[in-house]
Amino acid sequence: MTEDPIVITGYGIISASGNDVPSTLSSICEGRSGIGPIHYLQTSHTEFPVGEVKMSNEEMEARLKIKPGTATTRTALMGMIALDEAIASAGMSQISDRQQRIAFISGTTVGGMDRSEQHYLDFLTGDNFRQYISTHDCGACSTMIASRHDIFSFIGTPSTACSSAANAIISGANMLLTSQCGIVIAGGSECITKFHLNGFNTLMILDREECRPFDASRAGLNLGEGAAYLVMERMSDARRRGATPLAILAGWGNACDAFHQTASSDNGEGAYRAMKQALKRAGITPDKIGYVNAHGTGTPNNDLSETHAMQRLFGTSVPPVSSTKSSTGHTTSASGSIESVITILAMRHNILPANRGFMTPIDNGITPVLTPTKVDNLEYALCNSFGFGGNDSSLLFKKISEYDMEGQKS
Repeated sequence: MTEDPIVITGYGIISASGNDVPSTLSSICEGRSGIGPIHYLQTSHTEFPVGEVKMSNEEMEARLKIKPGTATTRTALMGMIALDEAIASAGMSQISDRQQRIAFISGTTVGGMDRSEQHYLDFLTGDNFRQYISTHDCGACSTMIASRHDIFSFIGTPSTACSSAANAIISGANMLLTSQCGIVIAGGSECITKFHLNGFNTLMILDREECRPFDASRAGLNLGEGAAYLVMERMSDARRRGATPLAILAGWGNACDAFHQTASSDNGEGAYRAMKQALKRAGITPDKIGYVNAHGTGTPNNDLSETHAMQRLFGTSVPPVSSTKSSTGHTTSASGSIESVITILAMRHNILPANRGFMTPIDNGITPVLTPTKVDNLEYALCNSFGFGGNDSSLLFKKISEYDMEGQKS
């Protein structure tokens, strides 16, 4: 790790587990799940439990003080809420100058699909809803979210399925390392859509009960939605503007095993390489990791593949592991940033989040953390995000210590 590390100085989050950081922390500490029956999505497939954000579009617009009738999407609305909180958390509310070289990188894959599928037939027959055509693509969502704050000199939109937000964070880290910007706000936003739900149903990987990551009886995932962003900058820059670092992004890795369009390789090659890269960049050995926030979707393929990857990396000493998708649902493109915020909260409060629903281990598998568990000190943690096509990413966070704050080499 460098002498001038990349630090997290703010964060914002909205998901089924909470509409902000404090409520999310409360859910982690109490082991609550936000997964339940479909309420907001208009679909006939009500047999599938989901992790919906507990707000309607209208309620989010009111919270954001957006004029009724403005062309917005659910993905963008959730992103705005998370971005507002991240900016306030980082003490950036007074910044109003693009000369600060601030980048916004927001991963999504669904984008504005919720409005497109709602008004597709209207597009063909009249002009009443034509304003939603321009909100469809992924980049449009990022632009809508960013336009809430006129401070960004760069806007980017990675779209690598379920590793999108993690790759946004990696992209931001690389921009900071190469001095392309001074501050990066990175993460992702994704809403549940009919297209989304039907697609995963076609793949036959949706569970009709609450998901059970790493359990022998696992039958699939529960879709979720939400948004989260991390404010990232170099430690020296954070000091200059008087920001308080919350954690260090000590390492990261991205690998593509290109095994299959949707399935992970049996031995978890991409996942193994991504985690190994993150450790190498951080300059630490596997035994230093105190917690892994696993990708842990609850599908038969992913959980076995990820288990093998962790066993290859850690041997017989796999650290505590949990999948917080058992509480939030699988938020797909936003999962990397949502789970990064949860991981940082876990480190700051020395608590291991629960892996809900687990009862019986896979043969030669792992037993995850069953209940929220306090630990003496959680110094290093991995957060995994694995996308379709084998695009696998791993982020490694380090707790801020007095040693780090003194500016000495970590």
